[in-house]
Parts: sequence; structure tokens; C-alpha cells
Amino acid sequence: MNIIYNLAFWLVFQFLVPHSSQLPGSQQEQKTEKTKTSKIVFKSTDGGQTWQDISEGLPKPVQDDFGVGSEVFFANDNGLYLTAGNGIYQSKPNAKAPFWKKEIFTDEYSSIAPGKAGIFAYNYRGKISQKISGTSVWLPVYTNFQKNMIRTVFETTGGTIFIGTDSGLFKSTDSGKTWKHVHVGGWVMKLVESNGVLIATSMRGIIRSTNGGENWALVINEGGVGIAVENIKGGFAAITFNTRSNTRRVRTSYDGGKTWQPIDAGLPAQPSIASIIQVGENFFCGHPAGIFRSSDKGKTWKLLLPSIENKIFNLSVSGNVIYAIPRNGGC
Repeated sequence: MNIIYNLAFWLVFQFLVPHSSQLPGSQQEQKTEKTKTSKIVFKSTDGGQTWQDISEGLPKPVQDDFGVGSEVFFANDNGLYLTAGNGIYQSKPNAKAPFWKKEIFTDEYSSIAPGKAGIFAYNYRGKISQKISGTSVWLPVYTNFQKNMIRTVFETTGGTIFIGTDSGLFKSTDSGKTWKHVHVGGWVMKLVESNGVLIATSMRGIIRSTNGGENWALVINEGGVGIAVENIKGGFAAITFNTRSNTRRVRTSYDGGKTWQPIDAGLPAQPSIASIIQVGENFFCGHPAGIFRSSDKGKTWKLLLPSIENKIFNLSVSGNVIYAIPRNGGC
């Protein structure tokens, strides 16, 4: 009888009392420190003197269909917007940890762009949506645009819409009801606007329009492609690839993009310079060696932040706040 009683007690003990090697998953997880994301986004509020890693709260980087990181971003007065994982994230200029707010968004969009009524989200295959400002609602837009291979979506201050594709640039002045092919001869990637002048990167270099995008002229052509264009005080900045020197060149224009002056004499020559922005009176350049700053309009440059893991910083600005995103190859 004692044997039967002891056996029954032993069986109950085995089933009801877990062994140390069989702790429930939640208890096991408590013993494992969560891995935090890092080195995805950096932020400076003091003109580039110091940098803060604000990556906490973002998912780990992923690769898109083309084998490259899908983190695409832009900054405006509301802070930085970034695509990461399967969502779009926003960090306001004065944000403290946690730094990021995620949009409720499930479709696969690899790119984003600012818009007057709300930000655009789009992908290379031709799908475009827009978030209605002040709401959490995303609506499909420009559904009659029957092209894929989309590289950029841009809205002017007057409400004209441009869509850059691998086959050129398309324009709509009636909210996307009709489209006109205004530039042929290869892709168009990025556009900026100032005082009625449009500047864009293209497959042949930097192009310019002074009549609302109806006609375009090539203003920088060094055998390679246009890499970047940005607005600066009183003009534009641009990066192009020079096939003769096998380097990327950095230039500025203060006459509406008619003529361009090099400002990279003090930068180490490299084929992968990624970005150029202006904050206050200073220029900042994302370079393979790190982030450089010039306080004399590009005559001399000072290295502020060395590169991380051999990546190149892409830069964007919101007011006086600088954001830096390290990427393989720069862009």
C-alpha cells in the first residue's frame, strides 16, 4: 500500500512541478536580455559636434526584392520619416526614447515621399498610396498611372505631380487624372524645387526645368549619372558621377541652376560620396570616410563623425536637427 501511495505521489510531482530545464518560455525569456537595434539612425542637434544613436524602437534592417536595404527616408518640419521592416516610422525633432512612432500600415511599400495632403508610400512595381493628414487612413492614388518601375513621386508647391520611372518623367496637373511624358531617355530619381525652377537627378546627370517641368535641359553632364540634388540657401547643391576621374563631384549653384561651382576640393576624392545638405551656414557631406562639415561654403572640410562598419552616411535635415543613416554604398 505504501509502495502504491508513494508511486502515485511521485507521478503527480513529476507532472505538476516543472524541472529547472523545463521552465515555461516566458520565464526563460526573462533570463535573456532583449537585443536592441543600433546604428540605423543618428541624430545631431548641435551642428554635428555630437551624435546620438536613436535606433531604439526600430526593427532590424531587412532586404528588399533587389537585395538592398529598404530603409528609405525624408525629413521635413515634422521630423524624420523612415521605412523599416513592414512599416513607416516617424521620429519628431524633439523626440526622446522611445524615439519612433509606427504607422499602422501592412502593405509592402519600399519608398516614401512628402506630399501636401499627406505622405506618399509607393513601390517599384507601381503601387502608390497616400496618408490623409491628421488621420490614420491610407488611400490608393493615381491608380490610372499605368507604369511600373517607379523611382520617385514629387509634388510641387503648386500641386503638380511628377512620377519618375526607369523610362523617364511623367507629369500631371489634374491630380493624376491624366499624365504627360515630359522627359525621356532613362530614369529620373529625385526632384527639388525653388523659385519656379525644378532640378532633378537623371541617368545622364543633372537636369533643369524653368517652365513647370514641360521641358528639361541637361545642366551637369560628366558621363555619369546624377546622384543627389538638394535645396540650399539661395540655390541648389548636387552630386554627380564623373566617369573620367571615377569619382563623385559635389557642386552648388546660386543662379537657379544655370551654372555650377565645385565645392569638393577639400574632400578626399571618392566614387561613393552620398549626400550634401546645408544647416544654418554650414554644409554637411556624407562621405565614405564619414560626415564632413564645411563652414566656408566648401573651401575647407572637417571630419566630424568617422564612418561606421564601412557604411556611408546619408543625410537629411529638419530645422536645425541633422539625421544620418549609414548605408552600404551610400545610396
